[in-house]
Amino acid sequence: MPHLSPLLNVMIGAAKDAARILRRDFYEVEALQVRKKGAADFVSKADLAAEEAIRRALQKARPKYGMLLEETGEIEGTDKSNRWIVDPLDGTTNFLHSMPQFAISIGLERDREPYAGVVYAPILDELYYAERGFGAFMNDTRLRVTGREDLSEALVGCGLPFKGKPGREQALIEVERVLKETSGVRRFGSAAYDLCMTAAGRLDAFWERGLNPWDVTAGIVIAREAGGQVSTIEDDKGKPHLDKSILATNHLMHDKIRRVLLGGKG
Repeated sequence: MPHLSPLLNVMIGAAKDAARILRRDFYEVEALQVRKKGAADFVSKADLAAEEAIRRALQKARPKYGMLLEETGEIEGTDKSNRWIVDPLDGTTNFLHSMPQFAISIGLERDREPYAGVVYAPILDELYYAERGFGAFMNDTRLRVTGREDLSEALVGCGLPFKGKPGREQALIEVERVLKETSGVRRFGSAAYDLCMTAAGRLDAFWERGLNPWDVTAGIVIAREAGGQVSTIEDDKGKPHLDKSILATNHLMHDKIRRVLLGGKG
């Protein structure tokens, strides 16, 4: 049976509060696309409304915890060990174009380490959740990363910087390196969702640079609890939810993918 502690129930409840808002607004976006203006502003309002719903739910349940929210920023808590890290809409561009691969991401950082995570893709109705030491689940199904070892059979996810964001040239170089060694590269447009795809064994690995804590904290817990290895791209000593780069794989190909990304051979 899935592990659902009081903590996870709080997080899932908050995610579902936000999902009601985003699900309703998602079906309005397509109609707005025919206008010359309005769709982006509409999505921004949906993002803020979802974040407010999550904030209220989490603060009601755990009023002493601190918070780091994508839109609102840092809210100090009296409990210095626990901090919620929240992205109410990861994959905004997908949402804006009526694509269902976006997610609500709620992570709990405990003593500066990812401890619990919920990632909910409301249009796909895929609820991913994990708490350290208790495994990872999607809806009622236990998650496990793949057991592939051969890079030539691997399907790898990535993130690519959008217009005006630094790191485009490096990202394209890394994509070319990975394409030469694997069976393919995919970009879903949501780091939280990519990490869950790795946890579920749909991807063998995922990497991205230039990320923020709210993009990945929840997904890191889910990937690790599914048996995955998560680190920065450079080494295993950093904190991938704080250090701006992430590599998530099964344990069998982690070092191989890293060598390829850094310009070596797998």
